[in-house]
Amino acid sequence: MNYLKIFALFSAIALQSCISADEDPVPAPPITGSVVKVEIGGATEPNQVWIDLSELKNQAANKRTDWDLGFYTGDGFHVVINGSIAMTVAKIPNAKDIKAVTEADVAALKESAMVGTFNPANMKYIDHPDGNFLTQTSGIEPIKENDAENPVYLLNLGREIPSSNNIGPGSVSLSGAARGWKKIQILRALNGYKIRYANVGDTTYSEYLVPKDTEYNFTFFSFNTGAPVKIQPKKKNWDLGFTTFTNEVFTAPGVSAGSYFFADFVVTNTFNGVGVYQVTPTGNLDQAYGAFKLGDVDQSKFVFNDQRALGDKWRTTTGTESNPQPHVYADRFFILKDAEGFYFKLRFNTMKSEDGHRGTTNFEFEPL
Repeated sequence: MNYLKIFALFSAIALQSCISADEDPVPAPPITGSVVKVEIGGATEPNQVWIDLSELKNQAANKRTDWDLGFYTGDGFHVVINGSIAMTVAKIPNAKDIKAVTEADVAALKESAMVGTFNPANMKYIDHPDGNFLTQTSGIEPIKENDAENPVYLLNLGREIPSSNNIGPGSVSLSGAARGWKKIQILRALNGYKIRYANVGDTTYSEYLVPKDTEYNFTFFSFNTGAPVKIQPKKKNWDLGFTTFTNEVFTAPGVSAGSYFFADFVVTNTFNGVGVYQVTPTGNLDQAYGAFKLGDVDQSKFVFNDQRALGDKWRTTTGTESNPQPHVYADRFFILKDAEGFYFKLRFNTMKSEDGHRGTTNFEFEPL
């Protein structure tokens, strides 16, 4: 089979979020598979890249610092934070008036509302990593109809993307300077949300009405621009998201060490019905991958309720005894079912560029 090589190359100008305005009323699977080179931007991994296997023209990319909050556009009122820059959020005790909150009110929270403290208690400061934000008990509470019931939060804005990409082969540098803190309060508004935000010590605040656009999962908002920004493609126009990621880490099976920041992560669009499972053949991987057909799909193995179903399972960042460098596992491939019900097999070929630097991923896929 001839493979069409698709290169997700984005110039500095094109790093602004972009999506295709086209959306086929009757989607069709691709005739052939492709080899996809995903440019995450080098060892600082500055980019988030969103890929639709059925319509590769719908690829989109953004810098991970382009947004801060995501406002859910469906029924209900829910808000997520940007885990790709290690953000956290904490409710300020007894705070109802955003103007009255001072640095003294949040001093203790600033010591704990951080990623990577190796304290399992810090999981309450992040969105649940499985992506089930509608039912999570961490992060920002569902927004109440009564304004007085909506708390004031301390928002840790996470970390900048490091300015230098002069990083040795096999290594990454994900966390630059601290982006600071905000105090925020979110209320309901007609067909959307009202966000109030300020620096912690300010006695005034900015306010913005964030609309719901139901063609997307979220309306994303940036404090840098003070306005919504386009990040993810439309709801069913992406399957895989390549990103850095705030996950839960464990010191032993079942023993949580709290939130931790991951490189080289892949999320699946589980909220719109994308499911994935791993195939680990006992024989030759090339032969097993080539021979796998639609009739071999095991419906019982699909994971539809955890966006980490693919996650970090395709690579090792610490290496192995026989191969100590970060590398792609050579003993597995994955089966994906997309939102339209099409099936694909995919496998990863590399997680580094030809000169050994992280932040460039190559995978191939075929429709089944």
